Amino acid sequence: MTRWSDAVGDDSGERYQERMAALAASGQAMHGEADFVAGLVIAGTRVLDAGCGTGRVAVELAARGFDVVGADVDPSMLAVARRSAQDVAWLQRDLAALDPEDPELGGAFDVVLAAGNVIPLLAEGTEAHVIRRLAGCLRDHAPLVAGFGTDVGHLPLDDVPVRLEDYDGWCAEAGLILRERLLTWDRDPFEADQGYAVSVHARRA
Repeated sequence: MTRWSDAVGDDSGERYQERMAALAASGQAMHGEADFVAGLVIAGTRVLDAGCGTGRVAVELAARGFDVVGADVDPSMLAVARRSAQDVAWLQRDLAALDPEDPELGGAFDVVLAAGNVIPLLAEGTEAHVIRRLAGCLRDHAPLVAGFGTDVGHLPLDDVPVRLEDYDGWCAEAGLILRERLLTWDRDPFEADQGYAVSVHARRA
């Protein structure tokens, strides 16, 4: 069982979508992750939204012309995603069992994105394995991009299960090195005590 399901239950899709809709209605910018990806690769390239949830990021990327696959283990989240965009490939997959050779993935990706606290909300003990699986989905030198909270103020948890040092170590074990680390999806400079990090890893040249 993932930390996500422990925190919110197995029927979180509609509740999560309502919260995102309320944020959007309040005027909050909702597409920082899509903007970030669009700044890394050109439209038309392939993006895996790993832990896509209700599809907020994947739907926006598809609207911008990217070839997007969304994968998530939570069927209630995917139900909302499928309703939002029927032309995106939505796959119910446990990221710990993700097979880079899965024909439904359609081959390697130009970006693998793990936004929305995906990494710290994985099942305990599966993190390194998930990173290896995600790295296996990348084309040569393509980036793995992850954004997640590094303090409890930025997590739906009572503790911080993943430190940046842990994540960098798992990436290194998967053959990836840190290329860039930022504080926000808007590319604010990273500050270690601000509770959030956006990290870009890729294979060694």
